[in-house]
Amino acid sequence: MRIALAPMAGVTDWAFRTVCRETAPFLQTTTEMVSAKALCYQDKKSLGLLRLAAKDEAVQIFGSDPECMAEGALRALDVSGAAAIDINMGCPTPKIVKNGDGCALMQAPDRAEAIVKAVAAAIPVPVTVKMRLGWDSGSKNAVALAKRLEQAGAAGICVHGRTRKQMYSGRADWYAVAEVVKAVSVPVTANGDIFSLRDLERCLTITGAAMGMVGRAAMGNPFVFIGEEPGLSRRLEKAGRHFELLTEDKGEKVACLEMRKHLAWYLRGLPYASRYKREVASITSAEDFARCMTYLRGEKDG
Repeated sequence: MRIALAPMAGVTDWAFRTVCRETAPFLQTTTEMVSAKALCYQDKKSLGLLRLAAKDEAVQIFGSDPECMAEGALRALDVSGAAAIDINMGCPTPKIVKNGDGCALMQAPDRAEAIVKAVAAAIPVPVTVKMRLGWDSGSKNAVALAKRLEQAGAAGICVHGRTRKQMYSGRADWYAVAEVVKAVSVPVTANGDIFSLRDLERCLTITGAAMGMVGRAAMGNPFVFIGEEPGLSRRLEKAGRHFELLTEDKGEKVACLEMRKHLAWYLRGLPYASRYKREVASITSAEDFARCMTYLRGEKDG
């Protein structure tokens, strides 16, 4: 199936990607974005982000210095053995763009092109890029930039159909993504407002993209990739597996803290979920998690 999971900082870590791949083995996945500069300094936390959930995964890196990005890509590849390196030119968050990284690179096309050239020359695996339509409505340069990045060595491009100014508001413009598809010969992945397999089909039809990428709709819902609308028992089964993997990867203390948000997402949309908001928010141990799960299993499937 032509579907991928969007890399999302603080969400799509090794445990979550593993849960998604176990649910939908055909899924394409990418690590959370990793700082190239941190990799150059061999930061332990950043190196930990490189653990792959599958051999065909890509590692996403971010930064704005071509030389550092090339070195970071090499280090990422050496540590992970990833199938591809993805360059983030789409992150809209202030803490990223204020340093000239992420979507800020769309305002600096010469630098963006130099980064892709440097990374492509440094590593033996494909280099891809994730971007947006542009910085704002007055500077939508995705088509022009995509052409330059293809010439620079990009083997694939993902386009989120919003500008940086939009963040995640408004609607994704799939027709604008279609213009990028027409402009380049490399595969294009469409991202934005894909919340179901029906949305995926519509998006691919409108854009002509090679693949569709799901982001926020996957949070607490790995079932979105197989079109399943599960009841409580199925959700808890996945949540339990998710907690098991988080504990393996990060230890019980961190797993408990992170599972609070994930479990709330797993319960999202169920009519009685709010009753357990306090219990979910106060998980501090494996025992707390088990107790919360026992309470939840007392409910009937909705």
